[in-house]
Amino acid sequence: MSMLALGLLFGAVTLLIMFSGAPIAFALGSVGVIFMVGFMPESALDTVAQNVYEEMASITLLSIPLFILKGAAIGKSRAGQDLYAALHVWMNKLPGGLGIANVFACALFAAMAGSSPATCSAIGSSGIPEMRKRGYSPGFAAGIIAAGGTLGILLPPSITMILYAVAAEQSLGRLFLAGVGPGLLLVGLFATYAVFNYQREYRQAQKEWDANGVPSALLNHDHFTLREKLEMLPRVVPFVVLLIGVMVALYGGIATPSETAGLGAILALALIAVVYRVWRLRDITPILAATLKESTMLMFIIGMSLLFSYVMSYLHISQETAAWIVAMNFSKWVLLALVLLLVIVLGFFLPPVSIILMLAPIVLPPLKAAGFDLIWFGVLMTIVMETGLIHPPVGLNLFVIKNIAPDIPLRDIIWGVMPFVGLMLLSVLLICLFPSISTALPDAIMGAMPGAQ
Repeated sequence: MSMLALGLLFGAVTLLIMFSGAPIAFALGSVGVIFMVGFMPESALDTVAQNVYEEMASITLLSIPLFILKGAAIGKSRAGQDLYAALHVWMNKLPGGLGIANVFACALFAAMAGSSPATCSAIGSSGIPEMRKRGYSPGFAAGIIAAGGTLGILLPPSITMILYAVAAEQSLGRLFLAGVGPGLLLVGLFATYAVFNYQREYRQAQKEWDANGVPSALLNHDHFTLREKLEMLPRVVPFVVLLIGVMVALYGGIATPSETAGLGAILALALIAVVYRVWRLRDITPILAATLKESTMLMFIIGMSLLFSYVMSYLHISQETAAWIVAMNFSKWVLLALVLLLVIVLGFFLPPVSIILMLAPIVLPPLKAAGFDLIWFGVLMTIVMETGLIHPPVGLNLFVIKNIAPDIPLRDIIWGVMPFVGLMLLSVLLICLFPSISTALPDAIMGAMPGAQ
């Protein structure tokens, strides 16, 4: 069989099994085993377990369950509600302050938990009811939480970035730092839109009041004393200390990423024990159970994705596809646009974990040959994959929000997130035009990479 026919058959079988409704891990593993049986030596089947183990025996991947434990500990406490309440009190005088508070709360919680669904659930459970009570439209309230939750895969510690660092063989510390600037850019864009939307909805509410005497809670204003504001600070300080402690340990050269993940998990458990009295066995058991469940699911997907990639590489499908892309002689920016478009399309159906491990061996060699910095591209790819968390048909965060606020129609949630999808794509354009948004911080702290874009 020609390489073209083999590649097309491989792609067709992959799509067929995925569209059959099989879980991602089973779908990718099945494709790998099928092509092992059909096109690889019989002895290859005897080494399936060995190959998966060798691919996953990475000290960097060890950090994933530890970061998940840290996120589960924070997520099972009242940290999200307290963080949101404190930011609301301090930002209430700003136009659209409640929306801005939600964005900042999502960013800070995401930086502590590293999980988009956990961020949506923790902040949304308080933020959405509060915003609706204050007169914000249900679609906007749902949209800003769903979009803010996506920051969990961009701001460190990001499980998605850990996988990209492994797949692309890049420095995890540098990749984490490269995500900070774009993360702050997205926070700024989301907050700006929150102000714009507040002013628009406020004008509409004022017109309704002037014309028909219809009152709106959006026209009311809260006032908090300085004492009330200061009383809220202790709710935030412990978790800011946790965040700073983990970052100092990582970038101060005190600990490796895996050691930092362990340190973060221990500090998170200690904080919820001291601050929220979560230390009894009945309190800790749900945290450990959630960690075990999510870690097992994620590591199973990773293992099967690595097996899938191994089979592609053994059959020379990934190498030939990469060589074909290089031979097309696309301009570097056309090549980048096509790759990001492919990531968007795959985001309709696949989680970021699978997209990274499936695409890395195919698209990274041509991008590197075109002169792109793979750390910089990793940030772009992560932002584009963020959009997959909030656009249909998969849109994991959409369904998390629907579970939190079941009375908001899914149609309103989807329309509520669309402006934020546009802002994410705008951020991609800005980072392409001004690469230093992503590269300046890692270059300043770790030194410039030779040969980078």
